[in-house]
Amino acid sequence: MAERSRIAIVTGAGTGVGRATCAGLATAGYSVVMAGRRREALEDAARDIGGDGRAILIVPTDVTDPVSVAALFASAKQAFGRLDLLVNNAGIGSPAVPLEEIPFEQWQKVVDTNLTGTFLCTQEAFRIMKDQNPRGGRIINNGSVSAYAPRPLSAPYTATKHAVLGLTKSTSLDGRPYDIACGQIDIGNAATDMTAKMAEGVLQPNGTVAPEPRIDAKHVADAVVYMAGLPLDANVLTMTVMATNMPFVGRG
Repeated sequence: MAERSRIAIVTGAGTGVGRATCAGLATAGYSVVMAGRRREALEDAARDIGGDGRAILIVPTDVTDPVSVAALFASAKQAFGRLDLLVNNAGIGSPAVPLEEIPFEQWQKVVDTNLTGTFLCTQEAFRIMKDQNPRGGRIINNGSVSAYAPRPLSAPYTATKHAVLGLTKSTSLDGRPYDIACGQIDIGNAATDMTAKMAEGVLQPNGTVAPEPRIDAKHVADAVVYMAGLPLDANVLTMTVMATNMPFVGRG
């Protein structure tokens, strides 16, 4: 009997790490549900990924909206009947401004996307994974090295990534009775549009501006595919994939 295709949902799938992750999962044999805010970006990514008959479903989604998130998971279940993997990748940063000058609306937008969006998707994944047969599945959250150490002037992003780490641990614990594994991938300077300015120079804690090395997002995707491929009785709780010479380890 042929092995059934595993089903994955990836948020923030149209660009950057999400796009690379979808490509990696599709190559590994997954049917991939690509979720993101912009249909055009999803369609462009799907054209690159799905050219040889792989099962790709595009679902434009706003992860900050509970109704939109519920519709995403309902669409995936209707199309494929189950869910084996959720990659909570959707996330945004915020302008580098002094903490006391951050507008409340900007703070709320980052929290809603990075933290609440991850929570809403995790809830919906639990509801499917608990009740399906075979039971269980895996959730992988996109953390950041900012889950451990902040950049200057990054309070909203850093706070949410610290919170995502706590959510990852709670999800891992609460998923145990239902064969739901949860881990987190912490990325240091993947080469995406979000980190483009790092090649030119970004603010350092000592007040200087310096360029930082970046890595191909495919390396992150490869790590996600490895984490996803483990049996459900094994889990990578946290994994850091980073540019070797970025100023993270040590004192800068």
